[in-house]
Amino acid sequence: MGMILGSGGKGGRRGRRSLNAEINVTPFVDVMLVLLIVFMITAPLLVRGEDVALPKTRSGPIKTEPNDAPLAITVKADGTIYVQNTEVSVEELGAKLAAIIGEGYEQQMYLRADAAVPYGRIMEVTSEVRAAGYTRLAFVTEQKK
Repeated sequence: MGMILGSGGKGGRRGRRSLNAEINVTPFVDVMLVLLIVFMITAPLLVRGEDVALPKTRSGPIKTEPNDAPLAITVKADGTIYVQNTEVSVEELGAKLAAIIGEGYEQQMYLRADAAVPYGRIMEVTSEVRAAGYTRLAFVTEQKK
């Protein structure tokens, strides 16, 4: 009669694995890549703002910095004014701009106005912006084809 003993090696522990102290980062990298792609697709859609029919001109494209988050003032056809996506009145436009960006703002602001908006309404908005101390205002148009 014989006895079957362990094969030796590692104290005779057969079938038992040693602990692995390494971290598996593959699932983490997969999740991060998916999130990166989702944000790359949705980020441009968030900057859109209000829909207006911009006037068509022969002006060139506006030069902006790649990481610049522009501040847009939009005047719709019915005369309502929006700062980004928030509706404001002409009288509170300067105070709203000061609350959003503070004083000493040197970045370009963009004025998007519908083609049907009367010239006087655009001048009211422009004068309120300038009275609040902001001088870098660009008028956004579409290019003629």
